[in-house]
Amino acid sequence: MSKVKIFQPVEQKKREAAAAPATDSGAFHAVVDSRRSVRVYADDPIPTEVMDACLDAALKAPNSSNLQAWEMHHVVDPKKKAALVEACLSQPAAGTAAELVVFVGRPDLWKRNNDWMLQALNRLDNAPKSALQYYKKITPLAYDQGWMGWRTPFKWAITRWRGLSRPYPREPIGKWGMRMWVHKSTSLACAHYMLAMRAHGFDTCPMEGMDSARVKNILSLPRQAVITMVISAGKRAEGGVYGERMRFDSSHFIHRH
Repeated sequence: MSKVKIFQPVEQKKREAAAAPATDSGAFHAVVDSRRSVRVYADDPIPTEVMDACLDAALKAPNSSNLQAWEMHHVVDPKKKAALVEACLSQPAAGTAAELVVFVGRPDLWKRNNDWMLQALNRLDNAPKSALQYYKKITPLAYDQGWMGWRTPFKWAITRWRGLSRPYPREPIGKWGMRMWVHKSTSLACAHYMLAMRAHGFDTCPMEGMDSARVKNILSLPRQAVITMVISAGKRAEGGVYGERMRFDSSHFIHRH
């Protein structure tokens, strides 16, 4: 295992806040508070420029190692859209939607995207050496599971052994670890997309109720791809929101240590 150190301890001294773009917290919370899962949509279309802006917002989501191991499949072909609605169990949130987007995790593309990161860094005049080391040494150690997963038991043993004496990253390990890895990043993209839609005055519904094998077949996706969720979008219809928002008391979920 590599002994390259990418994360250096932060020097303990007073640090001043840096300038950052101005934001409108009230507008943001209005978007969050008004977002609801809409089950029935009106017939209103979503302008192309809104779809493009919201998909672009999804691509700006934070993601692990900036490897962007995701895909957004905007289904516009009528036959494919009808098949996708059926694969989503013909639920109203899919059948009445103006638009459907399938958010897909691609653990199999980490190496391609890692190469893209190295190429992008090499084009910079003063690329940080630590960043180059990260993508040359650290990411392969973290994400390469080996042919047929042969590295998996060794990675499991090494991470547990090294973790006995000091903090050490334990995941992702094996095929299932890589699936979880891409689901986390792709879910962040999903949240960006849904909030962007609400900011533009439209609504969404994230759907896990689907036949993922059929969805992959409709989109001609490879075996390694994983479906994180299908998100429908449109203008909410009367009665499209099923009741008031229900959340359990925050004390059950927010813990301070």
